Amino acid sequence: MKYFCIENKEYIDKFFNKSFNKFNISFEIFPPLNYEIKSKFWNIIKTLVILEPKFISITTHRRDVNNFYNNTYNIVKKIQKYVNVELAPHITCINTKNNELYNIATKYWKNGIKHIVALRGDKIKSNTNINSLMYASDLVYFLKQIANFNISVAAYPELHPESQNIKEDLINLKRKVDAGATRAITQFFFDIETYLLFRDRCISQGINIEIIPGILPITNFIQLKKFIKITNIKIPYYINNMFKNLNTQDDSTCKLLGSFIAIEMIRRLKNEGVNHFHFYTLNKSEIIYAICLYLGIKPNKFIFNQKK
Repeated sequence: MKYFCIENKEYIDKFFNKSFNKFNISFEIFPPLNYEIKSKFWNIIKTLVILEPKFISITTHRRDVNNFYNNTYNIVKKIQKYVNVELAPHITCINTKNNELYNIATKYWKNGIKHIVALRGDKIKSNTNINSLMYASDLVYFLKQIANFNISVAAYPELHPESQNIKEDLINLKRKVDAGATRAITQFFFDIETYLLFRDRCISQGINIEIIPGILPITNFIQLKKFIKITNIKIPYYINNMFKNLNTQDDSTCKLLGSFIAIEMIRRLKNEGVNHFHFYTLNKSEIIYAICLYLGIKPNKFIFNQKK
């Protein structure tokens, strides 16, 4: 009796070539907060860039309201200097004056950054610098008046924490689309059916932009459970069951399970017609790299341009 992997090699090769190779990926990263992290940051960038993502989004930090745009801008400029990859810095509006929004958006456009992730942002109690732009839809419209930006916005398959119901969420997303949003990137989720239902609801409301699923590979289940307490994200029973008896200090097994869950989610979503996946990397490139290799993405080690 032949082993399955030998007997079905042709089938397996065909499965991987057809199922996994024809899709786009993108990544979210955050600027380094201190020197120690900064020293590792460029290795993270190199690891992700050779996977040839459609784009890389760069967050802003809430900790320093006065400097977070400069921090993100400087990181964007430095990445731009070394590699040809589409960059999409985050801009948030609720804690920023209009003239500051105008200045940073103009700087990005003049320096060749045409893609922005437009978000409302979280309220900062200590900050009195409240802007008249209170919603992401206002920010999208504002940016479109400055230049013809390619704008990504957020979507919430499991309801925004401040929304009353899914209808309100869909109305808000439709406003962002009508204001000029190009695509939506969802908050991460683990329940496939929730995403598919949300996608169908978007179509029924005339929201015809791409709804890119956000994928968060689990690397620390304890931290994940703490985080989802302030969101509406549900962890399916099968995932809870996987981690139920896992030693909390067993990082290797946790990452292995997290990789398996992410790969299975992508496989199922791809079978439902999804062709773009946005990874929330948490600046942990190794697990993302391993997942992408398993999915058949071939790294291009010549893409990183070392010109100064």
